[in-house]
Order: sequence, then C-alpha cells, then structure tokens
Amino acid sequence: MEKLLDRFLRYVAVDTQSDENSESQPSTAKQLNLLRMLRDELLAMGVEATFDEYGYVMATLPSNIDAQVPAVGFISHVDTSPDASGTGVKPQLIPNYDGGPIALKGVEGLFLSPEDFPELLAHKGETLITTDGTTLLGADDKAGVAEIMDAVQYLSSHPEVKHGKICIGFTPDEEIGRGVVKFDVARFGADYAYTMDGGEVGELEFENFNAAAATIRVSGLNVHPGYAKGKMKNAMRIAMEFNDLLPAFEKPEYTEGYEGFYHLIGMKGTVEEAELTYIIRDHSLSLYEERKAFVGRCVDFLNAKWGEGTVRAEIKHQYYNMREQVEPHYQIIETAMEAMRRAGVEPKVQPIRGGTDGANLSFKGLPCPNIFAGGLNFHGKMEWVPLESMEKASAVILNIIDIFSKK
Repeated sequence: MEKLLDRFLRYVAVDTQSDENSESQPSTAKQLNLLRMLRDELLAMGVEATFDEYGYVMATLPSNIDAQVPAVGFISHVDTSPDASGTGVKPQLIPNYDGGPIALKGVEGLFLSPEDFPELLAHKGETLITTDGTTLLGADDKAGVAEIMDAVQYLSSHPEVKHGKICIGFTPDEEIGRGVVKFDVARFGADYAYTMDGGEVGELEFENFNAAAATIRVSGLNVHPGYAKGKMKNAMRIAMEFNDLLPAFEKPEYTEGYEGFYHLIGMKGTVEEAELTYIIRDHSLSLYEERKAFVGRCVDFLNAKWGEGTVRAEIKHQYYNMREQVEPHYQIIETAMEAMRRAGVEPKVQPIRGGTDGANLSFKGLPCPNIFAGGLNFHGKMEWVPLESMEKASAVILNIIDIFSKK
C-alpha cells in the first residue's frame, strides 16, 4: 500500500493550474494529466471509475451490506490557483518541526516563520511539508485528493470492512469558480457528500461567501502630453479613481469572520485602455447584492464625470452561500463532528471565507459541507501542510463511512 505522504508528493509534482481567462472545460488541458492518473489508479485498485469529456472523474464502491443506508460521497478538486505558479513544485519535508523559522531554500533569505504565521507553533513535533519558495505547494486541494485516495486504498485492501455505497469525485477548475458547472449529480449517485477542501485540522464548514467576479474596463483618450490640457483622459488614472471609491477597509487584509470585501486581483493598462479585475464576497445575500450595486454606482459616478461609456463594469455571479441548502440536513454536520472526535480531532464549525465545489453542488441538490484537508496559506509560496493533519483527514473519511453504514 502506498503511503499517504508518497501519494501526495506524486500529485503535487503534476502541474494542474487552472486559467480564468480560458473558456474551455476544463480551462487547461494539463489538469487532465492528473485526472486520468486518478482514474487509472482507481481502476488498478479494482474500483469502478469513469473519466468524462469535461474532466470529471467519478468512482463508486458498491455497498457490501444488506441494509439500506444513504450513499455518501467525497469530492476534491485537482486544479491549483492561477495566483501563483504550479510548475516545478519542489516540496520541502520538515520532520519533527522545532518551532523555528523554516528556510524556503529556493529563494535566498525567504523564511516561513511563526512570527508571521503563529499557527505553525500548533504543529511543533510534526512533519511539515512546505514549498521551496518558488511556487505554491498545491495542498489546495491535492491534500484532499490524496486523503480520499488513501481512504479508498484502505477500503479496497480491506473488503471485510462493511460500508454502504461510496461515491468518489475529482473535479477541475474549482479555483476559478467553474468546478462543477457540468457535474452530473444524478450520475454521481450520492445522497450526501463532503468536499475535502478545508484548511486547518478540525475545520468543518457549511456556509460560505456569496461570490461574484467583476471586470472594470476604462476607455481613455491619448493626446501628446505636451498638448494634453483639457483633452487627455488617462484610462489608468480613471481606473485608480474607481479603486479609490471602494471602501478602504473592506478588503481581505482588513476583514475576518462574516465580513465581506472587494478584492483587486488584477490590473493592466495604458493611457488609452485600462482594466481592473475584482472578486466580490459576502456571507449575507443582501449585502452581497448591495456590493454589486455599489460597483454600478461607482461606474455611474465616473461616467458622469468623464463622459458616458468611459467606464464599464461586467459582473459575473460565481456561487451562493450553501447554508440554506445544507442546514435542513444538519445530521450530516453532526456525522462529520462525530467522525472527527473519533479521530481525536475537536471540530471547529465556522464559515468559509471562500468557496468550494460543495456550494454549487448543494444548490444542485447534493448537500455538501466542507471538511479540513489540513493545508494552510493557500495560493502562494508560503503554503504548507502537516502530514499528521492529512492522516487525520483520511481517518475522518473512514469514520464517516462507518457512521453512515449504521444509519
């Protein structure tokens, strides 16, 4: 049997970065490399698995008990964030972590330090897996992928373990909000499911942000700067005006808990044309709608100042808060809590300051809360994950399966 660590290191070596500017499904062909690998590994374990035209891998372990029990699913995404390179990932292993700064050896003078990230100290004595400072790690969500595969390997190697129907799903493009656009819930076959896509050990989430993406385009007018008075409209400066109209402290670096934000994630421009891209987030649906409306009012204000058509906004909805879909099935939250406690983990029920495939799946009729995968500092070169947290996540999966088998 392959060890969980070795499996995870194999998966992060595969570049699976998604691309929000692509219109294809999946957004990048390289994601298919890992998805096909997972399909083949499942088949090699004797598990029925399929791989479809959209890149979805679905697998089923049939029930081996006589009783009628709910079918439970486990889902993770293979893509990594466009925010940082996922090419040539070189993980560092830090056994028996001593609580000090960790040199990320691919970049001279760069350290992962508890002074900046005090949560490191909660994992003293554990085996940490970090980046080398040149790429992200990919624990989001290859930790979840490895944990699910580790649990499947255990069950396929121990046919004496009794369980109901188990459904496994691996998806592309979660990081760009398109992970389950074409996911066939009926074909998947689960009554309930869990995404293994959370962060710190113990996290359990069934509510998330309402989410939209906004693109602000500015049309300027370029005139020779020596003769520009009263004529030039500098698109970049107008774009800066737009950003300055947004509330100064409603940004990710100033918010926590249920607080929403506007997050500038991209900018480019010349005097003639400029473009800003944002993500807009709020747990409250009414505040989410107000945030989108406020963007429109900012556009109207600038057009009144600079001329109609100078500034244009395109706002695309991404996903809604899944709480209203999951809460009526609160027993699946209680099941996850019991499974965690059996694994020696104290559950931490909290809102997701982000989103998962589970949000859109819940609105497709598959209630799907989110469970920790163990990683921290996702989407950048400071990403890391404790091996022990991944092992506990795999144990939680098996415990959930056991609990469901007795319902």
